[in-house]
Amino acid sequence: MRTLAVAAVSGFALTAFALAASPYAGLQTREIKAVSPERIDALLAGKGAGYALSAELNGYPGPRHVLDLGDQLDLTPDQRQATEELFARVQAEAIPLGEALIEKERSLETLFRDGRAENGAITALTAEIGGLEGRLRATHLKYHVDMAKLLSAHQRVTYSRLRGYGAAPDGGHDGHSGHGG
Repeated sequence: MRTLAVAAVSGFALTAFALAASPYAGLQTREIKAVSPERIDALLAGKGAGYALSAELNGYPGPRHVLDLGDQLDLTPDQRQATEELFARVQAEAIPLGEALIEKERSLETLFRDGRAENGAITALTAEIGGLEGRLRATHLKYHVDMAKLLSAHQRVTYSRLRGYGAAPDGGHDGHSGHGG
């Protein structure tokens, strides 16, 4: 019984200690502390990295995922070719922006790591980072809009279902409203 009580108290103490530890513990080993390695990989690969959620979750599919689901969406040869072209264009725009963003984040990290951080430099770098983030987000969003115009309403509903979102919301952007499709 005494062993059980000691184990319970020890467990409680360890839990309390773990709760008191910073949620940032362990991040100090990252190359760029503010950006996870997974996010770096996504940015360098031109992936959406969450930038297009407003589009994706409101019935505007992304070119990469449309290509992945092409057979299930019954893409026509013309739709497949147009989607491949959209995907190539988004990659051509997003990859250089992701590279630039990572470079600016690396510069900011270096200022702090080297003990050279000062308000003017921080303000300038974070403004550049914010601008790149905005351009990257706009890039991903615009290609979701372009993608939606290439699909029929039925394909978009099917896409949403296949991605696990249920039916696409009807915001009057159904591929048959003068947008082509």
